[in-house]
Amino acid sequence: MGTETAPEPVEPQIDAHGRAYATGKRKDAVARVWVKAGVGRITVNGREVETYFARPVLRQVIQQPFQITGRDGQFDVYVTVAGGGLSGQAGAVRHGISKALTRFEPELRAVLKKNGFLTRDSRTVERKKYGKAKARRSFQFSKR
Repeated sequence: MGTETAPEPVEPQIDAHGRAYATGKRKDAVARVWVKAGVGRITVNGREVETYFARPVLRQVIQQPFQITGRDGQFDVYVTVAGGGLSGQAGAVRHGISKALTRFEPELRAVLKKNGFLTRDSRTVERKKYGKAKARRSFQFSKR
């Protein structure tokens, strides 16, 4: 009954270039993320993160996984992101960074999971229904 063994340590998934890869998604945006040890440089679609995500709130969203794990400025991140708007793309990048960090350092998984960064946010735009102006909005009703 008490013959439970300790879970085997998860091996880091790092490629020949010393990078961990993951895919992050949010709304219609898909982010492909590579994380490697470095100085904290983040490149999004070949541009610096400050120029791609001009709004400070979006940059803050991207930095959250590093701040929660205490790994600020220890990783270089290379991202290609497509689809959706800037907010969805920032969420996708955060999701991808979180997943890639767990592949680089598996012991960070518990912290990231507890803060909800590894969960794919499944909320998307509701589809338009026939007989309606939008998803839920009805056409204007006229009594006479």
